Amino acid sequence: MRYAVFSDIHANLESLERAFARLAPDDVVICLGDSVGYGPNPNECLALLRARVRHAVLGNHDLAALENFGIEYFNDAAREAIIWTQGVLDEPGRAWLNTLGYELRFPEFLLVHGAPVRYFDYILEKRAAVTAFDATDSPLIFVGHTHIAQHWVREPNGSVGHRHAQRGGELTLEPGKRYIIDVGSVGQPRDLNPDPCFVFYEPERRHVEWVRYEYPIAKVQRKIRDARLPAYLADRLQAGR
Repeated sequence: MRYAVFSDIHANLESLERAFARLAPDDVVICLGDSVGYGPNPNECLALLRARVRHAVLGNHDLAALENFGIEYFNDAAREAIIWTQGVLDEPGRAWLNTLGYELRFPEFLLVHGAPVRYFDYILEKRAAVTAFDATDSPLIFVGHTHIAQHWVREPNGSVGHRHAQRGGELTLEPGKRYIIDVGSVGQPRDLNPDPCFVFYEPERRHVEWVRYEYPIAKVQRKIRDARLPAYLADRLQAGR
């Protein structure tokens, strides 16, 4: 079995289509949330996800689009995009998002958007990683939310290490160690590489791969501007930040 783990698609249809083109028919697709927000194609992205995703959790932008929850903490561009999304979101997409919970626990791994228990916290530094490890006994935690491809590892002695996957990469999970795998972002990378990212996970091989790929950024930028969403949301795609 191979899992394909996506996060933070943010209504970027062109990137999602390119990611799906890399999948095998029997890959089990997982979505870690924030399928909407920022981008110009929420309904089209949700339709593809509904047809292909096996397991999914809710992101903070998804929740904001449904219930206005947390919108007061968004910056101006994010808030404007969510208000726009609320106005165009169709009923099938809204209904699917409403079925999602904040976490999914499997025997070998945990799925959350941002962090265990504190679901919309960011894991961006060692202290946050320690808090996340302490909040669960799961040996393997898949997260998104930061838009940064990276991983954290807790050694048997309790020490915590970290590594980025700015250009993609692979990792073999070692017995006795625990891992937080940040799968990066399909829709809006923020690690200074504009190429999107998702993760393949093969449990039998204990193997994780960060996959980075190109997509037609200029086309998405035009669609953002045509929708009269904030120009900043288009500009940042090219910068990867």
